[in-house]
Order: sequence, then structure tokens, then C-alpha cells
Amino acid sequence: MSSIWTRREFLGRAATAAAIAAMARRRTAAAGGMYVSLNSSLTRQVPWPDFARLAAKVGYGGVDWGFGGPRAAGVEATRALFDELKIRPTIVNLPFQFSAAEDAYQQGLKGLDEAAKFAAAIGCTSMMQTLSPTSNEPKAERRKLIRDRLAEISEILGRSQIRLGIEFLGVQQFRTRPGAQEFIWKMSEAVDLAKDAGPNIGVVLDAWHWHHSGSTVADILAAGKSRVVHVHVSDAKAQPPEEVRDNQRLMPGEGVIDLVGFFQALKKIGYEGGVSPEPLGRVPAEMSAEDGARLGLETTAAVMKKAGVI
Repeated sequence: MSSIWTRREFLGRAATAAAIAAMARRRTAAAGGMYVSLNSSLTRQVPWPDFARLAAKVGYGGVDWGFGGPRAAGVEATRALFDELKIRPTIVNLPFQFSAAEDAYQQGLKGLDEAAKFAAAIGCTSMMQTLSPTSNEPKAERRKLIRDRLAEISEILGRSQIRLGIEFLGVQQFRTRPGAQEFIWKMSEAVDLAKDAGPNIGVVLDAWHWHHSGSTVADILAAGKSRVVHVHVSDAKAQPPEEVRDNQRLMPGEGVIDLVGFFQALKKIGYEGGVSPEPLGRVPAEMSAEDGARLGLETTAAVMKKAGVI
């Protein structure tokens, strides 16, 4: 396993990181492809629009955004901001829980069309939500409920040309809840659910959960471009599955995940979209938001360059 970079080592590599990031942005702008998107796990609480400005300053190609600030600013101001900064609104969370109780689900569904229209109007084409890996119901019964709800969501989002990515959680910590039954936690099953739900439903492919679920490069190739909506990336140390905790992640390139194979598979299927560093627990508390963002971009771009995708 690679050693974890110190702050001094990180700052010493800043010039190289800037060059890699600039190259990545030029290639993305010129021909489409993968680009790195800023995720708040690197910066903690940075308000809008400072978060977007930080992403552009550091060299990101896009941002994982939230509805609050952009909606308050309005479509015109938000579009103007993205145009000014020359970055993309990469992905936003679905504005309600598709696994909520029926009343809450129906209430959320009522506002989805407006939310989708807003996202589309500012140039965003992707939403996401996490899929619980456990259930209080038999698996087949739970799958039918979630599939039917995703089909409803698919139809509404489709009117605005929005795709939804469901993020499967492969860490054993999350699928061993006392009294609960295992549900869907592997990539292949999540992709099958997406295919059953609608043409614009796919997965958020998180390298951390892909690795810890035992999913493979073959699963990425089998999914194909149409079923990979967004990508999260981090790394992991070698641990027994029962000891892994979600906030023990490493920066890309610091651990044992086959990220070269991961990215090469994404390239092979023609994935064109955001790659968001999400190293939960890795950024030191004393590190500034800007340094955290730079560290995430540097490590991610370095692995992508090693894989030959930028």
C-alpha cells in the first residue's frame, strides 16, 4: 500500500497537480470525457456560491451541488455563475427519499417535476440517491416497491432529460443491521434494478463500495455507459470486511483498490461524466477547504493519468 501523503509532501507536488488538472480540463472541454468534480467531503461547510468559486479556482471541471443556494439565486444568476467560472453543475441529490414512508414519498414526488426543470435549466443532467443495503421486508417485496417507485421517478425526470443514479453500499458495516435482511449491495444487482426501472436510471459507481462489495471490472463492462450515471472515488487500506468503517477512506492512489483497472473499464465503456473524490475521514481537521480541494484533485487526477484516461 502506498504511504499516506503528508501536508508537506502534498504542497511540494502542487505544481505537478496544477499541470495535470489543467490538462484534464483542456481535454474535457475539447472532446468530452471524464472530469473531476468537487465534492463537499473535501471542504466541509463552504457556502454557495463560494463552493463553486473554490472549485473553479483550484481547477475542477464541475461541482456536486445542492438545491439550496442555486434555487435561492434563481436560474439566470446560477447559469451565469457557471458560465463565468467555466465549470459544470455535475450532480445533485434527489430532493426526497424514494425509500420513505408512502405519504412522504408521495409528497416528495409532487415537487419533483419542478426540481428537475430547475436542474435542467442550469445545465445539470444527473441526480442521485443512496440505496439502503438492508430491508425490514422480504427482498422480493422490497425490490418491487423500489422498482415501482423508481419507474415513476424515471418518467418524471425523463421529461427534463435527467438521469438518476442509485448508489449501492457494499461495506459490511451497512448490511449487517440487527433484525434487518440484506437487500441490494452489489453493483450487478443495482444495475439490474436500474434496468428494470427505466432507461434513465443507473448507478452511482463509488470505487469504495465497488471494492468492498466484491464487484469487479467485469461488472463495470457489463453495465455499459448508459447505466453509469456518476462516479465517486477514494481508496482503502487492506482490512478484514468486519473491521471496515465508512469514514476510514484514503485518497485515490494511497491504498489497495485497483483504481487503474476501475478507470480503464470506465474508459472502455465510454463513460463521459464527473468523477468526485469522496475520501470520507481522510482530510485532516486543520486543513483548509482550499488545501482539501487541491489534495482531492491532485490525487484523483494522478490516478486517472496513470490509468490513461486523461
